[in-house]
Amino acid sequence: MDINHGSSFSSFKSYICALSDLGNRLRCRAGCVSTTFEETNQIRSRSGTDMRKNLRWYDLICFGIGGMVGAGVFVTSGTASHDKAGPAVILSYAIAGLCALLSAFCYTEFAVHMPVAGGAFSYIRVTFGEFTAFLVGANLVMDYVLSNAAAARSFTTYLGTAIGVSAESKWRITVSFLPNGFNQIDVIAVLIILILTLVICYSTRESSVLNMILTAVHIMFILFVIMMGFWKGDTKNFSEPSDPSHPGGFFPFGAPGVFNGAALVYVSYIGYDAVSTLAEEVKNPVTDIPIGVSGSVILVTVLYCLMAASMSMLLPYDLTDPESPFSGAFDENPDGFNWVSNVIGVGASFGILTSLLVAMLGQARYICVIGRSGVVPTWFAKVHEKTSTPVNASVFLGIFTAVIALFTELHVLLNLVSIGTLFVFLMVSNAVIYRRYVSVETTSPWPTLSFLLSFSLTCIMFTLLWWLGPPGKPKGYMLGSCVVVAVGLVQLFNHMVPQARKPDFWGVPLMPWIPCVSIFLNIFLLGNIDAPSYIRFGFFSVVIVLVYVLYSVHSSFDGVEEGSLCQKSVEMVKESIDIEDLTLKVQS
Repeated sequence: MDINHGSSFSSFKSYICALSDLGNRLRCRAGCVSTTFEETNQIRSRSGTDMRKNLRWYDLICFGIGGMVGAGVFVTSGTASHDKAGPAVILSYAIAGLCALLSAFCYTEFAVHMPVAGGAFSYIRVTFGEFTAFLVGANLVMDYVLSNAAAARSFTTYLGTAIGVSAESKWRITVSFLPNGFNQIDVIAVLIILILTLVICYSTRESSVLNMILTAVHIMFILFVIMMGFWKGDTKNFSEPSDPSHPGGFFPFGAPGVFNGAALVYVSYIGYDAVSTLAEEVKNPVTDIPIGVSGSVILVTVLYCLMAASMSMLLPYDLTDPESPFSGAFDENPDGFNWVSNVIGVGASFGILTSLLVAMLGQARYICVIGRSGVVPTWFAKVHEKTSTPVNASVFLGIFTAVIALFTELHVLLNLVSIGTLFVFLMVSNAVIYRRYVSVETTSPWPTLSFLLSFSLTCIMFTLLWWLGPPGKPKGYMLGSCVVVAVGLVQLFNHMVPQARKPDFWGVPLMPWIPCVSIFLNIFLLGNIDAPSYIRFGFFSVVIVLVYVLYSVHSSFDGVEEGSLCQKSVEMVKESIDIEDLTLKVQS
């Protein structure tokens, strides 16, 4: 892997000189933005071979469903019903689905206007600059790697459940001299990751076909579980707990319980963002991407609501097993339906495979485009001329993920994953507003930045009050005041600041209301994240900043050619904007 990107790394003396010029280089590169034209042409050309455009809207829908519907829904629904919302967990899934759809709208506007493989990294790079994009992109890639390692180890567990074998005692090898949490060797998890790595390296088209098959099988298992729930369940469980002393009715924990449940189950929708990384391989981005991304979120929401209804009918909410609600419900059934637990294990195994496949496709494309920008070695950006896939990035991340999955226990990984994805969703929602209302060199960014900061602070105040404030009327009045202030800020901004650009093909409707709702919901959900996740996010963010300061900014600076992004000429910016619009119309 060659990391000698120009003079900064040619010798130790050159590197010391580069560090001495750090202030100037940070001023030049950290806040430097690219244009859509550069992302879709000049920067994309650094990969050499183009990725083959062979995906349609139905491929994207299947990728979206496969990425979202993993094994998580079989777990989170139990905790949400038992501890948070009761039977109203059905509405919790509906609200969480609406949140996901609003965030998906923001992703879709960028993906249609700028169909490149970089996803959120590229969207934030053209909006807030190189450093912010690298911070977001690197955290997201790390989240992908850790969550994929966790999912691979989960596959071993669910596969064991499906065939009635204890994965802990039969399939994992205990190494006594390693510390707890890292001493269970999982060879099956490694094999699954390596096999999927070979698949995604071979062809995106074949990966799509495999994903369609696995997703179809997984959906069949889910529909079977839903039908069993409606058949063996009882509608009285929607309103009657098993213990009369427990709260009853459809809303046993009230409206707050429904929203608390939505915050918990929202993680079951994470995965649609990986679809945006496939935009560069879509035949007709203008129509296929909106249908694929939005359609997958809507279909998954319907599936989740039906699953929640089925689960609520099987048992009263206070008897639901928080860890395994569906398996537990059939295990306690006196009519001999214990075998359904094995079926659920098979279905969950297929779900893990599809979510792994989509996530591994996404993580490789993220690191590929980060490599194009020059902030990591350009070796990662290379696209293989025969397969038209980012083989280098796929193999590197596949091996890295496999090594982590080999040793690290599931509970260790799960404590490290979650916050990064919500943070990225938040940044993309902010970016789509900024992109609409600010035009380089023609519009002052300060009104928009002031609004985004004020609105975000109001949302943070609401979130802190909701999660930490003691119950009572004063809390209700303060929450209501935050809502009034937030709505007032959006209304004032909408009337005072005109949009600097309108999307030519597809745009988020009801601007800026929908992105603002998405911002609020993501901040609200971030308030429900546990302390270890924030510690992980802070630790990796510090590491990422150090990498940027010690390597990335110098590599990027060396890669700047005369007349590139750091050139502040108004004429060049306007020319790029004019050309990018023409190019996109030709590409569509």
